[in-house]
Parts: sequence; C-alpha cells; structure tokens
Amino acid sequence: MKNKKRTEKKQKRNFIVAFFLGIYHLIDKIVITPISRFIYMLTSKLKTNSNKIEKILNRPNILLYLSLIFAIAMFFLVDREVINLVQNEAEVIANQPVKVLYNEEAYVVEGLVDSVDIILTGNKSAIYLAKQLGGHEVILDLTDYKPSNSSYRVKLTYNQTVDSIKYKIDPTYVNVTIKNKVSKLFAVSYELLNENKLNEKLSVESVELAKSEVVVKGSEDALNKIATVKALVDLSNSKYADAGTYDMDNIPLVAYDTNGNLLNNVEIVPSTVSASITLDSYKATVPIKITTTGDLATGKSIAEVSINGTSTYTVDIYGEKSVIDSITNIPVTIDVTGLGGSNDTVTRNVTITKPTGVRYISETSAKINLKFGDEKQKTITVSDIHSKNLDNSLSVNFPPGNGEITLQVKGVESVINAITEENISAYVDLAGYSTGNYEVDLYIEGDDPRVTYVPSSKVKIEIVKQQ
Repeated sequence: MKNKKRTEKKQKRNFIVAFFLGIYHLIDKIVITPISRFIYMLTSKLKTNSNKIEKILNRPNILLYLSLIFAIAMFFLVDREVINLVQNEAEVIANQPVKVLYNEEAYVVEGLVDSVDIILTGNKSAIYLAKQLGGHEVILDLTDYKPSNSSYRVKLTYNQTVDSIKYKIDPTYVNVTIKNKVSKLFAVSYELLNENKLNEKLSVESVELAKSEVVVKGSEDALNKIATVKALVDLSNSKYADAGTYDMDNIPLVAYDTNGNLLNNVEIVPSTVSASITLDSYKATVPIKITTTGDLATGKSIAEVSINGTSTYTVDIYGEKSVIDSITNIPVTIDVTGLGGSNDTVTRNVTITKPTGVRYISETSAKINLKFGDEKQKTITVSDIHSKNLDNSLSVNFPPGNGEITLQVKGVESVINAITEENISAYVDLAGYSTGNYEVDLYIEGDDPRVTYVPSSKVKIEIVKQQ
C-alpha cells in the first residue's frame, strides 16, 4: 500500500513539473520572444541608440528572469481561477465490466448486471492521471451472502486509482437473488440451422448426436422452465456440398422453455456435443396436374390439353423422403373464363409452384396449350360413395336408395364417351358432423381437366356411433 501511495505521489510530482515546464516554454514562445522582437524593431525604426536597453537585453540572464516573472504571474492567475486550467469537471467511463465474486459451483445468482458506467469528478489533471493509470475494476462481492428467496441490495465497489478525485458508479446498487444450484438430466434433440444454405438437391437424411442426455445446472425454478435441450446443427458450411456422411464437432447446446424462448440462466454440461450428419439427394418424378377455374364460353369444352407440347408432362422434385413420397402430382391452375368462344386454341404461360417441403423442383414454368370443341353431356350413375374427415368414433350409413346418385358429365363427345364410373371418385365431406340425419353435398374427384361433373342432387346420410 505504501509503495502504491509513493508511486502516486511521484506520478503527481512529475505531472506538475511537466505542467509548469510546458507553461514556461509556452510563455517564452508567445510572450518573451515576440516582445523582444518588438523592442528590437522599435528601436531600429526610431533609430534610437540606447546603449542601456541594448546592454540590458543582451545580458544572458535577463530573458530568464522575465520568463520567471511571467510564469509566477501565470501561476497566481491560475491559482485564483482567473485562468481556468484546473477547474473541477466530470467524465464518464462507460460500459465497464462487472466482476462478480461468489461460489459459482454452489450458487446461482439472478439479477446481475453485465456492465456499469463510472463517473469521475475532479480537476482535469487528476482525471487525466486516473484514466492513464487504468485498471477501472468494478466488483460485486457476494462471498458473504447466503441463498434466500428474498433479494439482496448490494453495493458495487470500485478500485479508486487516484485519491484526489471522486467517483460514482451507475448503477450504484443492484438487487440480486441467490439460489442453490441443482442439476438434472435432460434428453437432447437437434435443430437444423441455415438449411436454406444447403445445396437445394440435398436434404438431411439423419443426424446422430454423440450424447442423448446432458446435465443441466441452475436454480430449481430455472430447471423447471426447461422444455427442450437442443443441439444447434449449422448447415451453412460450404463443405456440405455433396451427399454423404459428415462429422461435426463443437455443436452448441441450448435450452428452451415451452414458448420457445432461449434460457440463459442455466449451465449445460457439456456445453457442446459432436454429431454425425448424413446428407442425401432424394428425388421423385411426378406429373403436372392441370385444374381450371371459371366458366368457358357457352356450349364449349376443352378438347385437348398439352404441356410443353406433350399430354403427360413430369418434373423432378427433391427433398426429404417422407415429404417427397407424399406428393403424387404438382397442381397448376388455369383461369378459362370466357375462353373457347372466338378462338379454337389458346396458349398460356404458367408458373409451377414448388410445394411445401420440396427443396428443389426441376422446372418452375410451363407453356399450356388448350384446344376447344362443342360441349356434349351424358348421365352416369355413381354407386360407390365414400366419406372423408369423419370422426373415428362415428360411421356413416346411406339409407336405401341414397347409396347411389346420377351425374351429368360434360365435355366434348370424344372425351365423355370414354368416361365410366371407374374413372370417377365420389365422396362426402363430413368434417365437424356428429350423429344424426343430414343432406350433404357430393364432391367428385377426376384427373381430367377436360371434363365437368354436375351432381343431380344432394346425398342423404345417417351418422351413428360405431358399435
């Protein structure tokens, strides 16, 4: 401690000596030298041969005496604050880190602050010295505090480097809660990051983590909030360019609550995990399915449909196997309102939209050609009617005579002549229905955009509890 004070006094003394030497050189430069030049010029112009003045000015010590006089005068001016060089001022040292002292193995502290501002007040020279010395360490000492359900109001301390200045920490106090640290095992899952940066023709087939469980430490309240612990698998690395298996190290682990919020007040041991990730290029070839909206010109139907010059047009889709296997076609919708009246043929450029879950599609646009002809119609009886979206605890009965229904099939003659009941899928949508008797709409699924189906009536059904 004595050595520290001795060092501070020496630094202050050196600073004061340097300060007054600077004043001396400043006065000599801006006062003494200009005055001497002025006197010399004046005497030259007046052609006054004053031997006395020359003798005085030529004496080697006279300028030193004048400088000393002016320096003493300057000292008194500064001391009386006529010239303000030592007035007290304040300066802020912002965002200084806080060092917290406590038993990190046994306790968890909530309510800590990461940084504070230090406000220094004093004369300019002292503040300058304090800043040069550095070591602005702010400490929150919790070594004598014990766990409690109530919070403590604790004062932050600062290792003052210069005794002649005043300091203030903002905030001066913090309210902290100290709790016992407990630990618990949690299962680990994974979350894929930056999957959009992966090659579009690649998909993640599997991720095998080196650990299935990890220890999480924290307060009991914090651990009770944990819903999942996940390894954040980042796919942005350019080395994942081809299908294959890759080893990944130092994958960070994080904890989330039930709302998906990141929990920062827990410690995961270990904090990282290794994994083996397999990338695959899974592809399927599916047809484009044309559907139409709107009504054609009266008495007209679609006779032919071609896509890029062919009647059956397919595209390749890439993605995860479970997603790709569930896709049987890619729908493309064309508005045919008013078509067929003046032109026998119409061409439309359409966009092929990538279905949800598909990472890559081989074509994103196509040219559709439509040819029109005169509309004809015929009647077909449909007896195989099924239901969709009915609750699993219920079943549907069709009363006698309502298990079949007639349809008007409309299209050009060559097309509708080839349509039979086997080409038609008829169903009733029973989503939200409970037990009882109802009349419901009949829906027709057909894969030919050239045909229009018009049911003759609604279907009568009875919904009962399953036996």
